[in-house]
Amino acid sequence: MDPENILCVNQTGHQIKIIDFGLARRYKPREKLKVNFGTPEFLAPEVVNYEFVSFPTDMWSVGVIIYMLLSGLSPFLGETDAETMNFIVNCSWDFDADTFEGLSEEAKDFVSCLLVKEKSCRMSATQCLKHEWLNNLPAKASKSKVRLKSQLLLQKYMAQRKWKKHFYVVTAANRLRKFPTCP
Repeated sequence: MDPENILCVNQTGHQIKIIDFGLARRYKPREKLKVNFGTPEFLAPEVVNYEFVSFPTDMWSVGVIIYMLLSGLSPFLGETDAETMNFIVNCSWDFDADTFEGLSEEAKDFVSCLLVKEKSCRMSATQCLKHEWLNNLPAKASKSKVRLKSQLLLQKYMAQRKWKKHFYVVTAANRLRKFPTCP
């Protein structure tokens, strides 16, 4: 799962839809499942290492997305896919002091409990819903400042990803043009 697959249903953003299940597989808890695909910076360590996946694997992706929504930055993005995957496998990330300035300790704890290398130690969906950060949201929202910096960084990140996708499409199309056409 990545941010491009989460859409707001309306302008308020209170309801979302998750889209693009093209490579998704139904997980059956009694069945051992391994996967080796996905957008590199959202992959959990067990996916990078081609180990068995389970529900906590998706919780890792939730942690990455929440980190990005709060900061506008990707916690594991490297210069190359190999560097990104190395950061993931080593669980090498932090809360950039400038970017996360003014963010509540509850929010940081929420992310920290999801971006845990050992999948059995990650928060479950049920635990997330009970986490202090998600309690009494209306009161917290009225006190919080708009985090314009993180919004701008996230917009920049999404624009770069979109540009990169278009670049790959054009590159692929140019490669296909070099093949001879059939008579």
